[in-house]
Amino acid sequence: MTVVIRDLLRQSLAAVRVLLVLTVLLGVLYPAAVWAVGRAVPDRADGSLLRVDGVAVGSRLLGQTFEGAQWFHPRPSANDHDGLASAPSNLGPSNPDLLAAIRERRAAVAREDGVPPSAVPADALTASGSGLDPDISPAYAALQVPRVARERGLDEETVRRLVAEATSGRQLGFLGEPTVNVLELNASLSGAD
Repeated sequence: MTVVIRDLLRQSLAAVRVLLVLTVLLGVLYPAAVWAVGRAVPDRADGSLLRVDGVAVGSRLLGQTFEGAQWFHPRPSANDHDGLASAPSNLGPSNPDLLAAIRERRAAVAREDGVPPSAVPADALTASGSGLDPDISPAYAALQVPRVARERGLDEETVRRLVAEATSGRQLGFLGEPTVNVLELNASLSGAD
């Protein structure tokens, strides 16, 4: 019986030591290391906030709604760019509701930007998988240039230059397509007025 109790105590002490070591490693040292790495790239760790005159106006990583003809418009969102309800619409490509929404969006964009419906790019019609995509295609941005320039009283060349400055190339030089960050673009418009 005493051998059994001695073995139980020895195993219990070993388990307590392992618990303490793992608690220090995983509960203190690892979180501290992750925090330190996050501080090395604070913009990313703090949500990639875009600040205008010291005031955070949004995250470069999340799309948001801009209403009014004087702004560049983002991709549509299945959830009105609600970061707490990020999700796609889950409507399939042959769903009548999705097809009707695409027809309505195409007509609205064509009417607002004064172009034929066939000139409206796909990202002006369909939401991203998360519904929070912050970027649009350069084609969709170019489509909006005349309207935004007219509404803001700017020449189109100035607005095209701002679009070019807000355009990012392919990731790693070969992945994906070039994109235009709508928040950064609209923030730069405020300074151009």
